[in-house]
Amino acid sequence: MILFPAIDLIDGKVVRLQKGNRRHMDVYSVDPVAVAEDFAARGATWIHVVDLSATFEEDEDALAANAAAIRAICKVPGIFVDTGGGVRDLAAVERLASTGAKRIAIGTALVRDPAFAERAAAEFGDLVVADVAAKGGQVRVNGWREGESLSADELVSRLAGLGFCHLVFTDIARDGMQTGIDASAYKHISQVAGFPVVASGGIATLDDLRALAALGDKVIEGAITGRALYEGAFTLEDALLAFKGQGPAIA
Repeated sequence: MILFPAIDLIDGKVVRLQKGNRRHMDVYSVDPVAVAEDFAARGATWIHVVDLSATFEEDEDALAANAAAIRAICKVPGIFVDTGGGVRDLAAVERLASTGAKRIAIGTALVRDPAFAERAAAEFGDLVVADVAAKGGQVRVNGWREGESLSADELVSRLAGLGFCHLVFTDIARDGMQTGIDASAYKHISQVAGFPVVASGGIATLDDLRALAALGDKVIEGAITGRALYEGAFTLEDALLAFKGQGPAIA
């Protein structure tokens, strides 16, 4: 299983949002490369990087700052980068691949442009990741700001049929809130997909990571954690141990 510490970028800064809301943003660093280097030094092998400025279609300066940050993070020794945000066409996939990204997440376009989703899966295989976010079982898109008349189950089943073999599932109601996870939701989505998924949203304690790890590697491929790390709920070192089923228990 892979633990992905998260770096969310807006205008070249490391941020976290609450439930994906741009108006509720905390800035944790103005040096994303230093954050990535610190994660690597403490044992991370993968980092999850999200270009929120591309997701929110912000101005050219913000987009350029994030693009530069992603290029630099991809050059950090010993780190594999899983990145996404605003990936809406094959050119965007190719551009991110050229920076050295090892996984590229596609979100809104999975719903809004099914032909692109099908081509991406066919042409790029396991380089591309299906990024599905839902609230109350219903899919949300466009930076989680818009709903679709589409259930997460229906979309995940469709994507598995197209050949996607990596999937991040985000529980929007819990994302950035440190409220704890709903392990059963990830177990269900994995059953729908037919392969293990990456869990995202709500990880607040080491016990949350242990609960995911306990589901086994046929259900959970990995987990993404952000705010809990930045706010000191646990250390990355302890998180890596917990996700492997090691380390001391906590109250």
